[in-house]
Amino acid sequence: MSVNEIKTPKEFRKVIKHGITLVDFHTPWCAPCRIQEPILLHLAEEFAGKAEIACMNIDHNRETAVHLGIKGIPTLMIFRNGKEIQRFVGLQTKSALSDALRQVMQ
Repeated sequence: MSVNEIKTPKEFRKVIKHGITLVDFHTPWCAPCRIQEPILLHLAEEFAGKAEIACMNIDHNRETAVHLGIKGIPTLMIFRNGKEIQRFVGLQTKSALSDALRQVMQ
């Protein structure tokens, strides 16, 4: 299982439109963002078929970051059917993100 890399604003809107999606907004030069990557891979495996786990490089998508009010990275947001449900700023543990996803699924 892998993390879906979102490359454009149009693709972002399509990915979050249906179901539950966790999106990691990051940059490749951010050390906490790199530490977050393996956690996202574990979540993609754990929630396969139940939730989409995706990431978006905000260096390449500044408009989306500004539109969403992202001020720090990593920022992780959970969406349900296109609407933001929860937001985390900074490095997050697997258990914090798993618990949040499970709660949104109820």
